[in-house]
Amino acid sequence: ITTEERRLRDKKHLNDITAARLPPLHHSPAKLLSIEESIAIQIQQKEAYEEMQAKLAAQKLAERLNIKMLRFEPEGEASMQYREVRDED
Repeated sequence: ITTEERRLRDKKHLNDITAARLPPLHHSPAKLLSIEESIAIQIQQKEAYEEMQAKLAAQKLAERLNIKMLRFEPEGEASMQYREVRDED
């Protein structure tokens, strides 16, 4: 029996046993990485995770202290309003 025939026979037998089907593969199959690539990816993921944790901690601290972040425009209209000199005469 060839491998193709054996695979078809096993598949048919599996279909007789159960109606369960494997979900379609949406992503490319797993690939092997070198140790260096794996370490680089892990370091990158760790840095991203720590950055996300820092942002979340800052957000929670700001909420606890009731700090409101307002928009600051040093060269916009708001900064020039108090600098206008008005002549009362």
